[in-house]
Amino acid sequence: MTRQAVILAGGFGTRLRAVFGDIPKPMAPLAGKPVLQHLIEHCAHFGFNDILLLVHHQHEVISSHFKDGVELGVRIQYHIETEPRGTAGALIEARSMLDSHFLVLYGDTYVDVDLNAMWYAHFNAGADATLLIHPNSHPHDSDIVDVDTAGFVRAIHPYPHPEGVFLRNRVNAALYVMNRDVLDSFEHSHPKPDIAKHLFPWAMKQGKSLFAYESVEYIKDMGTPERIAKVERDIQAGIPTALSNRGKRKAVFLDRDGTLNKEVGHLRHPDQLELMDGVAAAVKRLNQSGYVSIVATNQPVIARGDVTVDELDAIHAKLDILLGQEGAYVDRIRYCPHHPDSGFPGEIPELKGPCLCRKPEPGLLMDAIEEFSIDPVTSWMIGDTTTDMEAGRRAGVNTILLRTGFAGSDRKFLHGGVVMPDLSRAVDWILEGHPKLSYQIKPIIQEIDSNRLVLIGGLARSGKSSIAQVMKEQFGIIGRTAHVICLDGWLHPVTERPEGRGVFARFDLSEATRIIKSLLEATISIEVSIPVYDRQYRNKYSHPNLLTIQPTDIVIVEGVPALLWSELVSLTTMTVFAEIEEQTRRQRIQEDYHWRGLNDDQIQDLLATRNIDETADVLNSGSTARFRIPYTPNS
Repeated sequence: MTRQAVILAGGFGTRLRAVFGDIPKPMAPLAGKPVLQHLIEHCAHFGFNDILLLVHHQHEVISSHFKDGVELGVRIQYHIETEPRGTAGALIEARSMLDSHFLVLYGDTYVDVDLNAMWYAHFNAGADATLLIHPNSHPHDSDIVDVDTAGFVRAIHPYPHPEGVFLRNRVNAALYVMNRDVLDSFEHSHPKPDIAKHLFPWAMKQGKSLFAYESVEYIKDMGTPERIAKVERDIQAGIPTALSNRGKRKAVFLDRDGTLNKEVGHLRHPDQLELMDGVAAAVKRLNQSGYVSIVATNQPVIARGDVTVDELDAIHAKLDILLGQEGAYVDRIRYCPHHPDSGFPGEIPELKGPCLCRKPEPGLLMDAIEEFSIDPVTSWMIGDTTTDMEAGRRAGVNTILLRTGFAGSDRKFLHGGVVMPDLSRAVDWILEGHPKLSYQIKPIIQEIDSNRLVLIGGLARSGKSSIAQVMKEQFGIIGRTAHVICLDGWLHPVTERPEGRGVFARFDLSEATRIIKSLLEATISIEVSIPVYDRQYRNKYSHPNLLTIQPTDIVIVEGVPALLWSELVSLTTMTVFAEIEEQTRRQRIQEDYHWRGLNDDQIQDLLATRNIDETADVLNSGSTARFRIPYTPNS
């Protein structure tokens, strides 16, 4: 069946003349060919082989280039406007050439959208017209689409938007599926009526239904040389492909309170929402990297009756606005409205009780993983509680615990993964530190032999735990199960830990070695209880880490004394030393001990003592390591 794509290609390209000369706007070059050619080829790929070009300015240039479309595998027809009619006016003037249903694209837009999925969504919704909507980095000067819970359009708010009104960042992306009869009896007084500003609002007043097709796929208008250059950079970086339906996507799941905005305790009003420093810039970096960003937040204020769904939507609109003011956005916001306990005045009974979406249950993440075709292995959960981390673990994604908000003080679950001071540093790790470290570790993984034990040593805050976690991931990629054991679990409590007497006086390494040996010698599956160090309180955690280890599993042991204790070193040849630039290490120590409650003088005294009784010995142990890994967390 032949399907029609109508492309609005009459633009003058005034803002492009300084760079490209006086050419029709759709003929501006992008990655070696006109923007319009990219569109036509994309339509043809999805079976829209009947192309109608609505042209005006220098239409001869367009028609002489594309002719009848045979060379591109399509049939091209032209409708020539004698004078500009506006986007809606152009459709009305060409009405006799339109099919009963057709796709509408703008000739100055680069599109990498699954057109078939949008086409069928239009018919499944039974709509008269369907709009592609998405969040963008400049909602303040975009047409905002108000959508109901079923996905139908309630209103379109053209810019400028009224002050004091909170609108979600759902922007009209200017890609439509339309039924021809939407144009019937269109009444307007504007000399150049616009589809979004005039036709659609009029159609809704006539009782026509507009469906909002929300997508994270790549679509950008290119009305300026700067935007064309940006799209070219994105194409070279593979971002349109990363966001497309052609494969699995990467995502970063973000907790809300304490991660994006300041924790205030049961936030109830938009006025209470305030972004933390650096958050918008960090989210913007995710937007520019090809990651899908999804907020996953527990909102029991709904079940408690403190906030209505509409009021929560206003809060999230405020979040959208604050991010958008700095050129950032989140692709989706998913929330759990439930609460397990009853007894609150005004509560909503049907939202009380257990559910599968309240973190630590992974429902919010799992639903998004299915909806957006997300690859858990390359995705992340960032939050400020161990509950967030447990939800990420259960969903199979990587986790980063922040020291903002609650900073893990809920202590409901163990977290042995990456810890970062704030969202900015977490994004640094995802985009820069983690990929670089993965690259450095791959050759080591390939050299694994009959040894099941890997030892990772180095100075305090030199990146040992991060190296261990990435190594565990890399073993998983080649089909080997690995477990990370931190020697800090055998640190004596701070009150029983003498300073100035060397590393061995601070650890119970004999007991640690006994347990590790038993794991390596076991010929059957073995369960073991590993003590966990509570970094904040400098004591043992209230409950241990329970591991089930098979006889073929890899055991990764990391800690300051890992390469100093001869009984451990004698068990393996897989020894790794973590190196780090000293200024960076000292900064990390300062941040770590400030978080634990020590002041600057106490930290300096501790560093001085460790330099005397620890530093030289640990550095010397690195000379015997089989591998050395320079750790650069943010580059």
